[in-house]
Order: sequence, then structure tokens, then C-alpha cells
Amino acid sequence: MKHFYSPHNMGDMEDPDAEAVVGNPVCGDVMKMMLKIAKRTVKGKEEEFIEDVKFKTLGCGAAIATSSVVTDLVKGKSLSDAIKVKNTDVVEALGGIPKAKIHCSILAEEAIHDALSNYQKKKK
Repeated sequence: MKHFYSPHNMGDMEDPDAEAVVGNPVCGDVMKMMLKIAKRTVKGKEEEFIEDVKFKTLGCGAAIATSSVVTDLVKGKSLSDAIKVKNTDVVEALGGIPKAKIHCSILAEEAIHDALSNYQKKKK
């Protein structure tokens, strides 16, 4: 409920490096993820990481909560670590969600993965 009443990282982002919009036509939930990507050097190797992440979600409380949690899970992570975040990680971070709302965690995973994929396409 905390992530529903006080979602983290909700809002717009000016000039995101990556974004994605995903939706579920059955329930009507729609999530937009926006990412700012930066570079840092770790052990002499340059890597890209998610410097900032924002979301906008139109949907139920579970859709908003899973959007909020997934932003917490990926913020500050390297792109190679962020792509490993799964819907099960979102559910676990929330302490569980009803089975009927699992599709919201899947949407959150898809939104992050699609934004990262779009970033890679944009770089090429």
C-alpha cells in the first residue's frame, strides 16, 4: 500500500535517454517508463547505468505499486544488471501481491526491458 499511496519516482522526465510504453488490453493498465542513462568507470572499465528513472501509470493500485517498486529496483544499476530484474523480484520487493494482479508485475518488467531495448536500438 505504501507504494500505491506514496509512489517513488513517479512523474515526467525531460529528454529521457530511453522510454517505453506498455499496456494490458484486458485490464486497461498502461505504464510509461523513462530512463536517464549515464556512464561510470568500475574497476577500470566504463559501464552504463540507470542514473534516473521515472514512470507514469494509468491503472489500478497494483499497477502503480509495481511501477514504483521496479523503479527502485533498477535505479543506480548497470544496464546489464537492470535487464536481469524480473517480475518475481518486483513481487518479492512488495512482499507479495494477489495472483489476480501478477500481470501488473509482468507489465513493470516489460516496461523496463522495453525501455532498455529501445535505448540499445537508439544507440545503433
